[in-house]
Amino acid sequence: MTTSELWTRATADRYDAEETEMSSAAVLGPTLDFLAEAAGEGPALEFAIGTGRVGVPLREQGVPVAGIELSEHMAAVLRRKVDEKTLPVVIGDMATTVVPGEFSLVYLVYNTITNLLTQDEQVECFRNAARHLRPGGRFVIELGVPPLRFLPPGQVAVPFDVSERHLGFDTFDLVEQILVSHHFTRDDDGHYRRDNSRHRYAWPAELDLMARIAGLQLERRVADWDGAPFTQDSVKHISVWRKPS
Repeated sequence: MTTSELWTRATADRYDAEETEMSSAAVLGPTLDFLAEAAGEGPALEFAIGTGRVGVPLREQGVPVAGIELSEHMAAVLRRKVDEKTLPVVIGDMATTVVPGEFSLVYLVYNTITNLLTQDEQVECFRNAARHLRPGGRFVIELGVPPLRFLPPGQVAVPFDVSERHLGFDTFDLVEQILVSHHFTRDDDGHYRRDNSRHRYAWPAELDLMARIAGLQLERRVADWDGAPFTQDSVKHISVWRKPS
């Protein structure tokens, strides 16, 4: 059993409409270019493919893509965009589910490894990536750096979005490395909908150790999909680990 929280039908149906910025050309362009280069001539496997925000346009760019998705509702939204033959998706969790074939790229974007709420499951996610990679293949993760520098003594909450239609902040359990993202979203009638989700945050160095356990080696770490240098002030990282040839 996975600790990941299941996305509901209602969440899946509104997901794309609420993630228009993440689906914009400005965001997706560099993302797709980076992933296509990492895949080379081989196929790619997306863990937690969701509604296909990345997987569908990457397939349209010429990279064969398959996916694993825990939520049948999210996969149903993806299936409205592309058929099973063009982009096959297996329903299951990304830590243990196995799909047929061998891949030159496995990738996991938009902080989704934090949906696995235990360290053991995150380690198994790395092992599952290594299981699917051909020799020389790459595992790519996009993940935010935990914003603990913004926590003064005694404070447990950090805002990440204060806009006209949305208020968002994270609360932290510093012992268990669990954060809860709280969202207050205003609808067209002026009412606010409250949602929250739990995540296990991890530092880059912890991920490197998980990769080593899985037999992968760090190849590259940058601050964004454009390849900016990763520094102590970076708010996220794109990390690439490689399976030895």
